[in-house]
Amino acid sequence: MAQTEPKKGGILRAYLNFNVLYKILIGLVIGAIAGIILAAAGVEALPAWISMFGTIFTRLLKMIIIPMIVGSLVVGAASVSPATVGKVGIRVVIIYLITSAFGVIIGLLMGNIFQPHAELASLAADAAGKASETNVWKVIYEIIPTSVLTALVNETVLQVIFFCLIFGLCLSYLKASTDERLKKIAETTYNVFDCLTEIMMKIVGGIMQYAPIGVAVLICEVFAKNGPKVAGSLLIVVIACFLGYAIHVVLVYGGLLKIFKIKIGPFFKEARTPFITAFVTRSSNGTLPTTFKAAENLGVDKEVYAFSLPLGATINMDGTAIYQGVCAFFLVMTCYGRGLTFGEMGMIVLLATLASIGTAGVPGAGAIMLAMVMAGIGMPIQEASAIAGAYAMILGIDALLDMGRTALNVTGDLTCTCCIAKKLGLLKEDSILK
Repeated sequence: MAQTEPKKGGILRAYLNFNVLYKILIGLVIGAIAGIILAAAGVEALPAWISMFGTIFTRLLKMIIIPMIVGSLVVGAASVSPATVGKVGIRVVIIYLITSAFGVIIGLLMGNIFQPHAELASLAADAAGKASETNVWKVIYEIIPTSVLTALVNETVLQVIFFCLIFGLCLSYLKASTDERLKKIAETTYNVFDCLTEIMMKIVGGIMQYAPIGVAVLICEVFAKNGPKVAGSLLIVVIACFLGYAIHVVLVYGGLLKIFKIKIGPFFKEARTPFITAFVTRSSNGTLPTTFKAAENLGVDKEVYAFSLPLGATINMDGTAIYQGVCAFFLVMTCYGRGLTFGEMGMIVLLATLASIGTAGVPGAGAIMLAMVMAGIGMPIQEASAIAGAYAMILGIDALLDMGRTALNVTGDLTCTCCIAKKLGLLKEDSILK
């Protein structure tokens, strides 16, 4: 009787073979419990050697952002035939901006209903910002880089995306050229960027294996530092934001799926994986591999999702828009003892919608955008001011809010992508169509 060959690898192999999403969720729970215990013991900061593991994770995510965007967007744009560039691009941008505008409105509605605010006595006014130097017109014209290399080195994501879109679209025209020389070099160039994308997918797979450790440490730090302090007024901010996220999913995304006659159940079954990944990693760009896979499983043609999902990871910020509405109300109510005027709310809708175009899909980017929006309504976050102290409070719970808004952002990217694909007849999977 032949003996069964023992399995090799032991604990490491078992770890690698275990579902990565479950590992990340387990890391999330362990980190939260440890943070609560540390907060109860009065320990607010982890030792540097432990905190390092969380920093490593965030740095790994940042490391892949630019090459991931360059590869996937060039391939995505170049995969779109010249005849459909206008149809796909214009529709995608419009639907992204419309859903972002709805997000700001929902956020402001949540702010008016819950009226979150805090007492200023214990605020530490140590959160300064340079938002006063930024305006909405600057956001628009700075989309165009003066130097592509500078944009790449400085990781100016929106400028990189702008150039990659132009580069990819021109590449798509060369691929369709009747000149054999141009067509051949275009195909070679396309294959290089396609290879880059595949390599980055492999790297991301390795990073996700490390994610449970990084997530556990980052969540532990959040709970250790803010455990009892986030209970009061900041808890209301969290509730208002997450309720706004839920309403947006049901009304806006559910409404879009109904309008385009896409089955809600099968859609959200596939959207679950990128949703959870975005929730725990807090990075729309870092979640792109799982979002790509979900779009492929849903039957979306590659020429649509390879173009719209990387673009959406930067310009479609519905969750961030809701966050802007709620947190702007919190800052004004806390510092000035009043709500927002209709004029201010209208300006916030405009600013947050346009500013969402320039918000990178990386952890914490929404907090930077909030500073810009506040400056746009004449309330810049200046050093040693009351509003700077209130802003510091928001930064204290930003990681929690960032989880929900990033998960919503990614779900929105997938929803809009499926709707556009359905509109163009590029949604192949019958199981999600009515």
